[in-house]
Amino acid sequence: MRKFFIPILILMCALAAFAACGNNDETTGSYHVNMAVLPGPSAIGSLWLMDADEDDVINTYNIQVLGAPEEVGPMLGQGLIDIAAVPTNMASVLYNNLPGGVSALALSTMGVLHILDTTGEIASIEDLRGRTVHLSGMGAAPEFVLNYVLTQNGLTPNVDVFLDFHGEQPQIAALLAQGAAEIALLPEPFATTVLMQNDHVSHALDLTEEWGKVADTGLVMTAIVARNAFLDENPQAVANFLNDFDLSIQFAQQNVIETADLAVEFGIIPNPNIAMQAIPRTNQVFIAGSEMESYIMGYLTVLYSQLPQSVGGTLPSDGFFHRP
Repeated sequence: MRKFFIPILILMCALAAFAACGNNDETTGSYHVNMAVLPGPSAIGSLWLMDADEDDVINTYNIQVLGAPEEVGPMLGQGLIDIAAVPTNMASVLYNNLPGGVSALALSTMGVLHILDTTGEIASIEDLRGRTVHLSGMGAAPEFVLNYVLTQNGLTPNVDVFLDFHGEQPQIAALLAQGAAEIALLPEPFATTVLMQNDHVSHALDLTEEWGKVADTGLVMTAIVARNAFLDENPQAVANFLNDFDLSIQFAQQNVIETADLAVEFGIIPNPNIAMQAIPRTNQVFIAGSEMESYIMGYLTVLYSQLPQSVGGTLPSDGFFHRP
């Protein structure tokens, strides 16, 4: 037994050393980053990263498209992912409730919500009085945004305007197509999908514009967060990521056709024609630093005034923001 002990011990030590340095390459300054995005607008800004050659980026990336926001927290908590694109209010929830916490790195998506109409009678928020709006996302950003816009226009949700919630966006699209729903709130790319597939559905209101009429802050829908343990241990990896991610956002902004092809390739949007129409409407941005802080706190303050639990019970402190 003894003669095998030293070689085995040496092998175990070598494997441990390899694992310890597996997240970075000291010679190149490159780090391996595990990232998660959600289907839809939050994934658009990462498509270039998902497809980039190693020579095009500083880090290397494993990017997963998760099925639902609820999957993000457990994966961050277990260290299975390092960085995630999440709804901005969810970023605050994670900061307040996830053991170890997260930090906000950047904003990547502004408003993506639209009111679609089959009646031809909706031209203003006031025109929704007495109507039913079909939507998904009870207890999530679409509900909070719509409620705020309604109340700021003198309409009480579920008194003046009725909200009918459904589990998934495709259900709402089907209801509009079947004539079972007249008015719906849908995000991109679902809004464009419905408009291109159903001639009797028209675009009535852009909630980003309506929000801008009644709010003092921008409608910021997607934030990029990093788990604090990863950030503390690998600050250079995060600095590299911000550089790479900025390039990825620029690619999405400037190369719609190529981004549409990638959206189809990675299963984000099934139809290239829909992708080309929808991607410019997803409002891809790269906002970091103090500008990010101002946008996020303005938006979260509005949501907190409606329902504190929408941001995790309390507004995040200054420690929420990554300040390189």
